[in-house]
Amino acid sequence: MSDKDSNWRFADDVVVESEVIVRARQQSLELGIDPIAPSTGAQVAVVVAATRAENVVEIGTGVGVSGLWLLTGGTEAHLTSIDVEVEHQQHARAFFTEAGIPSNRVRLIPGRALEVLPRMNENSYDIVFIDADPQSVIEYVEHGLRLVRPGGTVLVARALWRGRVADPAARDEVATGFRTLITETSASGAVISALSPAGEGLLQITKLAP
Repeated sequence: MSDKDSNWRFADDVVVESEVIVRARQQSLELGIDPIAPSTGAQVAVVVAATRAENVVEIGTGVGVSGLWLLTGGTEAHLTSIDVEVEHQQHARAFFTEAGIPSNRVRLIPGRALEVLPRMNENSYDIVFIDADPQSVIEYVEHGLRLVRPGGTVLVARALWRGRVADPAARDEVATGFRTLITETSASGAVISALSPAGEGLLQITKLAP
């Protein structure tokens, strides 16, 4: 195992997940859903807490692993989560209830994100977290930057996509899309961005005031 692999494994192993998140993670795996890494969840929670986020949007509910981490950081935050799989959202609702999160703090919207997002209010959210169809990641980020207020942050999970984004020889659609997203946000004067290698990568994009 390389030093980098050891670092990634240590970053995951050092995270202590709640019992509810552990159960949600297991349910994800049983349903064939790939949940975010513990290290990614912990980083997301830190960003939400540091932002003192009150309104959070999540693209890709799964069965609630990432939503639970978001609400771990935002103990008073309200979460709007979008996913096309209604059955998965029902599992997520059960885990949110088990975690003691009041139902009025979680809004689950079933449907395709690219159809739901255009109807949501711009400059109204503190955080937009993206962990969904990777082929649409650039469109999701465009919507996310429209939805967050100045000073708000778009968080993109799996930004290093199975280690392929850093390999210039990897020219598949997903790797190229993430690579384009990372380089363009890094060069943009409208945002400030940072890429963390923990998990499968977490791209953090904060919208600057005009």
